[in-house]
Amino acid sequence: MKTKTSGTAPGAGGPEFWTPADEVARQGTGETLRPSAFLAAPPKILLYSHDTFGLGNIRRTLLLSEELIAQYPGASILIVTGSPMIHAFRIPKGIDYIKLPCLYRVDVGRYAARFLVECTAEVKVTRSAILRESVLGFDPDLMIVDKSPAGVDGELLEALVTLRQQQRRTTLVLGVRDILDEPERTRRILRSNGSFETIDRFYDEVWIYGQQSIFDMVAEYAFPESVASKTKFCGYLKRPISKSSCNGGPPHILVTTGGGDDGSNIIEAYLAGLCGLPRNTALRTTVVFGPQMLAARRTELLERFGYLADVTFLEFEPDLAKHYAESNVVVSQAGYNTVCELLSFSRRAILIPRAEPVCEQLIRARLLAARGYFDILEPQDLTPDVLISKVLTALQPGPFALVPPDLDGLLRVRERVRALLREKSLTRRCASSSGSADANA
Repeated sequence: MKTKTSGTAPGAGGPEFWTPADEVARQGTGETLRPSAFLAAPPKILLYSHDTFGLGNIRRTLLLSEELIAQYPGASILIVTGSPMIHAFRIPKGIDYIKLPCLYRVDVGRYAARFLVECTAEVKVTRSAILRESVLGFDPDLMIVDKSPAGVDGELLEALVTLRQQQRRTTLVLGVRDILDEPERTRRILRSNGSFETIDRFYDEVWIYGQQSIFDMVAEYAFPESVASKTKFCGYLKRPISKSSCNGGPPHILVTTGGGDDGSNIIEAYLAGLCGLPRNTALRTTVVFGPQMLAARRTELLERFGYLADVTFLEFEPDLAKHYAESNVVVSQAGYNTVCELLSFSRRAILIPRAEPVCEQLIRARLLAARGYFDILEPQDLTPDVLISKVLTALQPGPFALVPPDLDGLLRVRERVRALLREKSLTRRCASSSGSADANA
């Protein structure tokens, strides 16, 4: 492929960008250009993640951002997030973020200020204003919104309306994890909060980061045809994996509960079960508490179980890849990102799903367990003896699921981004050519 100099981004060996002459020269040659070769300039991409609970949303947003900056090295990617932990993650060059004041989920569809507890109304107004100015000021070519089409309590709507009023050319995509909640309640919420109308009015595509044959969101949540027609099932988002480093010593168990807000009972049950094992049962364990576990609860667990010689306790680990690679069995909840990591590493796991305030994890764990990917321990059945028994069973040799899961989500995201940005570039080119022709007439 010849080198394109027009629009090359700063830096040695910068990416190649599309010029009209390139398209003419390429036609009939069978040459395949790099994704950035269709663009007149490096793209600007904004990702919005409201982040009111746990680490799942921000982990997914960062994964997508890293994939996009790898695809378009000269791009500018801006994350707008409410995650209180964004600062703890490695942010690659070309990516920056704007931090929104934190909210937390009080109940299904109800949110309040996490830290400024007396100022919930003011925090919501502030978030909406920051969002509006960020979106309009950055003026992205592509905007990917996580899960909530209008944002928490409609905080994104003003920005979306203004984009359309000002005839901005931002392409809008809604990205949704594989499962939101149980179908009947979700259908009722989507109808009552105007989500379908918002998608229909503002969004170009909906990406579902899941496998339709496992959970068909379009059918289960009764998407209207206007929304279903713009929906793409991408597959699960595969994580970068590290080479397995199990060294032949005692089996290694990883216990992790994501953010840690509500996972301390799982950690407690596992450690209590571990204490009850015969002395000749050798296990190594790594426990990751999670950054959002209450300090008093963490202290309580350490005071009770800190004497265990073969247990390593970590407060927070932004990248669990090394620990997955070293583990033989994982004990965890069934959040979307955790499940994607387990599938990516092909790890045996016991899932203890969260069952409230939404049933997302419970549905996911049951569906994946039924297909042989993991074992499940229903939350009401969690006891030290039952959990440690399942761990010991999982350590025994046995077959994995016969049908591998669809882990090509990031590949399909790349394909859709390339198609959308190319379409946007061609549309602008046609508009520019039409304007020039009118001026010369």
